[in-house]
Amino acid sequence: MYILLMGPPGAGKGTQAERLIREYGIPQISTGDMFRAAVKSGTPLGKEAKSYMDKGALVPDSVTVGIVKERLAQEDCKDGWILDGFPRTTAQAASLDSILHEMGISLTAVLGINANREDLVKRVSGRLVCRKCSASFHRDFRPPKQQGVCDNCGGELYQRADDNEKTIRSRLAVYDEQTKPLIDYYKMSGCYVDIDGDQSMDEVFSDIKGSLAKAKK
Repeated sequence: MYILLMGPPGAGKGTQAERLIREYGIPQISTGDMFRAAVKSGTPLGKEAKSYMDKGALVPDSVTVGIVKERLAQEDCKDGWILDGFPRTTAQAASLDSILHEMGISLTAVLGINANREDLVKRVSGRLVCRKCSASFHRDFRPPKQQGVCDNCGGELYQRADDNEKTIRSRLAVYDEQTKPLIDYYKMSGCYVDIDGDQSMDEVFSDIKGSLAKAKK
């Protein structure tokens, strides 16, 4: 099961990825996690990525694609994965196609979770994150049992600096601009599935499972 997960901030990608991990026993792979792991392990590509990150510069595609290729070749990915945060451009999508072709695999589905923009602003602006275990909560939709305290580990909950309305609207505008060509790219390949993220979490997951079942046939 090789899944590419797409969606704007607040669409519920993290929640659905957790369910997919439990359902299919495959890892979620995010760009951020890959960069951190590569830098920590000190691979040549990790060192090169760090040199750009330390300067606050964008890591070039050549490095990013190399790190993705290394990660997808690891043992825990042999039965599938959930890729989140890559590709971000059609050029990266073409590079991913080349990597998968070399590995002899193809995408099962590209899942695009979409939701009403005003609802997304409400979702993200109320988001709370645990400083200790990074668990996610929400002031209105998923409040912790004790205010400011993580249900899982007892750590302190806080709101990220960029989870404010102005920044969120800007991020959504950037997402719409950057990802439309990518969505069109995968629609042309026939593997893109539009998922209605305005439904309940259970309904969204039911639609995802149904889409994956059809894609596997």
